Amino acid sequence: MMYEDMKVKVEHVIEKDEVTDEYITDHQQRQAFNKWTKSFTRMDHPSVIQIILDKSHDKDISGRLMPNLIYVSRGKSKTSPHHFKAGALNVLLRVSAVMTNAPIILTQDCDMYSNDPQTPLRMLCYLSDPALKSSLAFIQFPQRFHGVNKDDIYDNEYKLPFEINPMGLDGLKGPSYVGSGCFFRRRALFGDPSTPVAPEIPELSPEHVVNKPIKSQETLSLAHHVASCNYENETKWGSKTGFRYGSLVEDFYTSYRLHCEGWKSLFCNPERAAFLGNVPITLFDGVNQCKRWCIGLFEVAFSKYNPLTFGSQYMGLLMSLGYSHYAFRSFWCIPVTFYSFLPQLTLLNQVSIFPKISEPWFFLYVFLFLGSYGQDFLDIILVGGTVRRWWNAQRMWMIRGLTCNLFASIEYLLRSLGISTYDFCLTSKVVDDEQSKRYGQGIFEFGVPSPLFVPLTVAAIINLFSFLSGLTGFFSGNSMEGLGLQMILTGFIVLNYLPVYGAMALRNDAGKMPTQIIIISTFVSVALYYASSLCLWSNNDSSKH
Repeated sequence: MMYEDMKVKVEHVIEKDEVTDEYITDHQQRQAFNKWTKSFTRMDHPSVIQIILDKSHDKDISGRLMPNLIYVSRGKSKTSPHHFKAGALNVLLRVSAVMTNAPIILTQDCDMYSNDPQTPLRMLCYLSDPALKSSLAFIQFPQRFHGVNKDDIYDNEYKLPFEINPMGLDGLKGPSYVGSGCFFRRRALFGDPSTPVAPEIPELSPEHVVNKPIKSQETLSLAHHVASCNYENETKWGSKTGFRYGSLVEDFYTSYRLHCEGWKSLFCNPERAAFLGNVPITLFDGVNQCKRWCIGLFEVAFSKYNPLTFGSQYMGLLMSLGYSHYAFRSFWCIPVTFYSFLPQLTLLNQVSIFPKISEPWFFLYVFLFLGSYGQDFLDIILVGGTVRRWWNAQRMWMIRGLTCNLFASIEYLLRSLGISTYDFCLTSKVVDDEQSKRYGQGIFEFGVPSPLFVPLTVAAIINLFSFLSGLTGFFSGNSMEGLGLQMILTGFIVLNYLPVYGAMALRNDAGKMPTQIIIISTFVSVALYYASSLCLWSNNDSSKH
């Protein structure tokens, strides 16, 4: 009821472009709205804090007291850094310290909700354990989602990073923080376990006891002060205190630094999902989200806190390798790109680059392929996945290699050279009826004419014509023994790219591959073919001389 009432008010205010007196019910609200001047913009405004519910007297319709609900909008300035999500979390950390200073903090994405009322009890069993209490920083629950279609065509569940890998890390210092569904001990965000806490003001200490009402003028004034855009100047916030700055993946980076400081974490994976959230239902939203993650991971990998050098000193070799696995994961775009183009272009030119089927080395390639995919298959099946979900997961592994991982690597390199910059972009999870219908039917959604789709479409075209060329040679009676591995690899990729071919040639809906992407990709494919032919012809000519 409160939400619907607020929605009507907001729509009315937007229409009128002002907050009229009929919507201001008390002095505190008037003070808040008085800050909304002509100079008030999304990226330049003072801090705004509003008490929506006060647990001391606000009740629900059954007469039971409601919990505190406080709206916080941190101060922003064009001249001050925003630090994106980590900066917002640190403001909330300070404001909550001033108002209540509860010892346990839950961080949640805005689209996640609680799915099990027993979750806090499970969490308290760990955080109250005397054997764990002194060094346990946080408890991470797995990210789970509702609305995922039957076969999870975009691998939105991310079984490996969200469920499989954390179970392994749980045997070391614990899993990394994944941004949502995580309970923190407040003390862990104020320095390592053995060092006494010395915040810049006493009210921010984890041991501070709040004894003033949250609506008192003193409390509200201090809350506005710690939420201002200049508060962190000349402080340790973001470097040694709170959620850490320096990466777009503030969750991964924060847990990494906490583990280096000597804290531990735990992975709690109950059968019933503790929290549920939404997933992107278009391929563009999914890979765009992943691109941001990859750039953030590069920021950690190439910082002075590199997991292999800095991390191994403070966490041990195994834990540092676990973090390195994530930090350097985007480099898989290099072998994926080579395997998506080089064998196919040489196959089109009838040049063998792999061992013949009759040679012993042929079986090494087969063993490596089956061993890698077999392990991945078992991992997913053993955590409740299906064969179709495994197939889609490995398909998305290939697609991400040629889209978000490749573009993230290039973008980070250009930025490092001072050539390009990037902005923080949130993933769109707004549901369109037609998109939702296609997603439910397991149909890939392209639709957006994004450069991200160009390498993918080029690879699909080259692999298809390469495979058809190989089949033509085989049925024509040509000797294909030396090209056997190239044919198998190309056929496997073609099978994975069936949704791309359908989006290019068989569909007329809004989710098909945009025409301009098809045209650009066709020209690039032809150029690559002629360039490879010239290169191979030049090499053959040189070898003859």
